[in-house]
Amino acid sequence: MKYTIACSIFMMAFFSVSAQYKPLYKKIPNYIDAPDEESETNDGILRISKVSIPGYAFYSAGPDNIDRPCVIICPGGGYTILAASHEGTDVAKYFNSIGIHALVLKYRIPSDKNQSDKKIAPLQDAQRAIQLVREEAKQWHVDPTKVGIMGFSAGGHLASSLAVHYDDPKIKEIGKISLRPDFQILGYPVISFSKFSHLGSRRNLLGKDSTEFMMDYFSNELHVNANTPMAFLVHAKDDKVVPIENSLQYIDALKSNGVEAMLFTYETGGHGFGMINKTSSESWINALKTWLQKNKIID
Repeated sequence: MKYTIACSIFMMAFFSVSAQYKPLYKKIPNYIDAPDEESETNDGILRISKVSIPGYAFYSAGPDNIDRPCVIICPGGGYTILAASHEGTDVAKYFNSIGIHALVLKYRIPSDKNQSDKKIAPLQDAQRAIQLVREEAKQWHVDPTKVGIMGFSAGGHLASSLAVHYDDPKIKEIGKISLRPDFQILGYPVISFSKFSHLGSRRNLLGKDSTEFMMDYFSNELHVNANTPMAFLVHAKDDKVVPIENSLQYIDALKSNGVEAMLFTYETGGHGFGMINKTSSESWINALKTWLQKNKIID
């Protein structure tokens, strides 16, 4: 399996050039016109901080006119930065290599300075991203019945928030376009804002004075039902940042509601390993590809 991973990474390096982020909205909702303080650092991992103007980068899986699945990718970062390379663009290039379009979402970092209601800003951006993909499905050659949401860590919280709250629109003018993802892929995700919460993510999204109602609203395991999209999760048992109980609770909720779900676990690996867990020769992305084939997302 490790040779398959190496081959895939080799292919990614040559498959596509990095796309430029484009505006997510014509007019940003829930926006306070304040100075744009967005900045980047790169020490081998590209981190984008203080995102106040959301954007997207679309990575096409090929120049042909075949309608393909599309995955919207939400990088992690505790709702304080976006780990935009190993949990974003690198992942998009991998999906391209297996015939799936990808959209990397540069969602807003919650900020009282930039949003009138910071609690819903990232979810608005995720809802707009799936709306945009389905709006542009014909032009981008996307199969609108195979649009998924993916996220790592706090990005996994955002992705699962969309998966359970797609029927509670935070954006206007959605028309007849469904905001429901067809599947969800979650890497070491923050799921709950209760007992096993990642306190930094909860504090950054809700603020220090978060109410019980909002903590329950964003404890996504509490809102699973039979219509929740099918899910693939990966988590390491020794994750000290976001305990694996987050994924275990979510998987239990999904399966108890009859939703197709799989959790791929590692004994070690900690948090933030992205596509490759260097402590193991087992490949979760190979398991994901098999799961996508099993559920007829790809051939």
